[in-house]
Amino acid sequence: MGLKDYKSKREFGKTPEPEPETRPGGERLIFVVHKHAARALHYDLRLELGGVLKSWAVPKGPSLDPSLKRLAVMVEDHPFEYKDFEGVIPEGNYGAGSVIIWDRGFYHHVSATARKESEKLLRDGLKKGDMKFVLEGEKLQGEFALVKVRKDEKSWLLLKKKDQYAVNADILSKKRSVVSGMTLEEISQAGPEKSSVQKITRIRQREAIEKNDLSDAPLKPMPHGIRPMLATLVKEPFNHPDWIFEVKWDGYRAVAEIRDGDVSLYSRNRVLLNRKFLPVAKALQKFSFDAVLDGEIVVVDAQGRPDFQMLQDYPKAGSGHLLYYVFDLLYFRGHDLTRLPLLRRKEILADILPPAPELKFSDHVTKEGILFFNAVRGKGLEGIMAKDSKSAYRIGRRSRQWLKIKTHLTQEGVIAGFTEPRGSRKYFGTLVLGVYEKDELVFIGHSGGGFPVKTLREIRAKLEPLIQTKCPFEVVPETNSPVTWLKPKLVCEVIFHGWTDEGIMRQPVFLRLREDKDAREVVRENLPS
Repeated sequence: MGLKDYKSKREFGKTPEPEPETRPGGERLIFVVHKHAARALHYDLRLELGGVLKSWAVPKGPSLDPSLKRLAVMVEDHPFEYKDFEGVIPEGNYGAGSVIIWDRGFYHHVSATARKESEKLLRDGLKKGDMKFVLEGEKLQGEFALVKVRKDEKSWLLLKKKDQYAVNADILSKKRSVVSGMTLEEISQAGPEKSSVQKITRIRQREAIEKNDLSDAPLKPMPHGIRPMLATLVKEPFNHPDWIFEVKWDGYRAVAEIRDGDVSLYSRNRVLLNRKFLPVAKALQKFSFDAVLDGEIVVVDAQGRPDFQMLQDYPKAGSGHLLYYVFDLLYFRGHDLTRLPLLRRKEILADILPPAPELKFSDHVTKEGILFFNAVRGKGLEGIMAKDSKSAYRIGRRSRQWLKIKTHLTQEGVIAGFTEPRGSRKYFGTLVLGVYEKDELVFIGHSGGGFPVKTLREIRAKLEPLIQTKCPFEVVPETNSPVTWLKPKLVCEVIFHGWTDEGIMRQPVFLRLREDKDAREVVRENLPS
């Protein structure tokens, strides 16, 4: 084939790829496998023969599994100097994209190791459309064959022969260059002209597809309006080899649906959050594929600690750092992932999450739940989540496979009424709170502490439209003063010190409103006995 085609497709002043030069022959024939993120992610197998690198594009990459047949499309010969090429081919050039040396080493014909004899037998095999050879690389080893598909002059099959190196493990999961140690993503950012976020995202997506076989995840239409899976409260942290442990982020639980570049970001009571947290919605548009994510929207202060008040004020004030911590992936490119094990869902999520300042992968630790809880408590955070690493995602269900352990007791309450203020206090005295037990609203106490003056005024403004004459409790509770009753719509959260035998909170102190929560979902969070 020669190097005429290679030269005609490239302007060497505009691409870092090497120009052909003459070279002395080495003692052994070399091979190299480039991993190339061009319009499509693929691998290029290059075999030294006749002073050039005979080249085949292998779309699905080489395999060490003899049961797999890989299509290999013969392309133009490359110069011997290309064996050392690694970098980014700029836009506007043939084959634009990132390239790494995925593997390299020596090779020879199966029946000969001496260069001269081996090369003659390989030439004969190439001419006949049946090349048999042994690779001695860092990743690929053992006997292989390239067999021409008779219907197409350029189409071949790359086959692994059964030998001591044959395995069914996924060799493509080894993503780093054997020369630089870099991934495609890292090398795309290493040069003076860094690749765009869109290009990096495409690399991640392609590698995620390559790495993750989703044949056991059924093809289904994307779900809409998901109610997230909920956790059960437990008292003490624990260690377990099969569980993972995450930070319990102090923010708004949010599901993100990305469909054809359109984003729906909504709370657990399905209130749309796109406008309220626009930077997150825009960052999610960088996904180039359909997906459904589960996570928590938080605003962190200068020390990186979540601040719920700053989160509530963010639409007006815009202060703090807005983040979407993503901890689960429910749907990906047409596949329903909810029945896959949690750890596998998180591995795919880590691979595909775009590099954007507003998007963070919510990482985890394994086994050491007690140590992790103590570290979280020492940082003044809300608590931790403990999750069975094998758990499926149960949409809209509360599960014992997901647990939450708090650094202090909190309880959500439906605001069912308020008392009049006393002394110098304004706007209201206490909030009368309830939870739902089945379909009945049940009284759990009232909270009168923890209200700054500004908060008193803001809450009273929100209560005013909800005033009604009827008590929302079926059993009217006893209170210390007359109550103005409300439609049970608004939810707050309090810190308290345990329950009485009658099911009333001890010393509840107002913490914040929870406008992201649906009143009908508010239940008593009893610790298991």
